Amino acid sequence: MSKEYYKKQIIDIRAAIEKEKEAKKRDNESYARLIKGASSPSSKASYRKSKIDKAASHDRQIESLKRRLESAKESLKREKK
Repeated sequence: MSKEYYKKQIIDIRAAIEKEKEAKKRDNESYARLIKGASSPSSKASYRKSKIDKAASHDRQIESLKRRLESAKESLKREKK
């Protein structure tokens, strides 16, 4: 693979991380509105659980992207040698 490929990959991964962070923020706001507007305690609890699960999912995805970013950086370093 070429240096240009890894440079592009790094840029793309950084953009994906930002996109995932925005999605997490949007989902958290959405669930906060649902929780605030819920009429029964059981639906509030359900929304809270869903919010936690969704945030954890976003966190896992962000961590995965960060690992890919580090891998791409290492590959770029190897390619430069």
